[in-house]
Amino acid sequence: MKRTTLLTAVLLLSLPVLAWAAEPPAAPPAPPAAQPAPAIPRDTKPVTPPAVENAAGAIPAPADVAAPPADAQTTASGLASKVLKPGTGTAHPGPTDTVKVDYTGWTTDGKMFDSSISRGKPAVLPLDKVISGWGEGLQLMVKGETRRLWIPVALAYGGRAGKPQGALVFDVTLLDIVGPPPPALADVAAPPADAQRTSSGLISKVLTPGTGTRHPKATSIVKVHYTGWTTDGKMFDSSHSRGVPANFNLQKVIPGWTEGIQLMTEGESRRIWVPEKLAYRGQHGFPQGTLVFDVELLEIVKE
Repeated sequence: MKRTTLLTAVLLLSLPVLAWAAEPPAAPPAPPAAQPAPAIPRDTKPVTPPAVENAAGAIPAPADVAAPPADAQTTASGLASKVLKPGTGTAHPGPTDTVKVDYTGWTTDGKMFDSSISRGKPAVLPLDKVISGWGEGLQLMVKGETRRLWIPVALAYGGRAGKPQGALVFDVTLLDIVGPPPPALADVAAPPADAQRTSSGLISKVLTPGTGTRHPKATSIVKVHYTGWTTDGKMFDSSHSRGVPANFNLQKVIPGWTEGIQLMTEGESRRIWVPEKLAYRGQHGFPQGTLVFDVELLEIVKE
């Protein structure tokens, strides 16, 4: 399943610099007006940023961009690194953790090709979906640390056309360790007998009662954390993996979300089984069939 074309693109796969997989697919065409909007409003999707090269305001390359200094640490794989600023944490990311980082990358001739700092927005990246030099290098770090990585071509893009060539150099600051993606649910294939059913066919179950008394309206804007799975247990989207809650206008989401979120109160967590007729109705490029969401309603931003 093409995760980048689903509810929201996982940020890593939308970045041209770090993804090791095949080139990310183009965004799907907008669905016809008569069909439901995606669960995540189209205007909240991350836009694929262009790589920055020789641009005005480019961040200058470090003096040692061409080769690591003698006091750099080198691992058995050939990855070299040097701590520029010690971290404040003690835990290291795991190989499947998602991390929040600021970074800048250069080729060894000093040309900057990408930078979250230039874009003014940190990146949230799963370490099992990045070039292997990043996956290895970030696991050496702790929260708050800034480290320079010299990544040999074998641990970068291996000469792939359209990608930065040769050895690459990155300055990376580890801002946060988000953690691994949520596991699949035991009852993802079918709702339990004690789940609530509405006349539309929507099924849900309260996981954690709310602390508020207000319910959103069909026109409300809400702040939520959520994860979505298909009924075969495959996760296709998660705000937890990105480490950032999402704001949604309930008029611009799939009908199952519009109905299901209105059942909730602030602070509540609920599992929602959304039948296909209340989800994407078989639209090409979107999750198929019945979908299952765990949703935590953090705030009713606007009624």
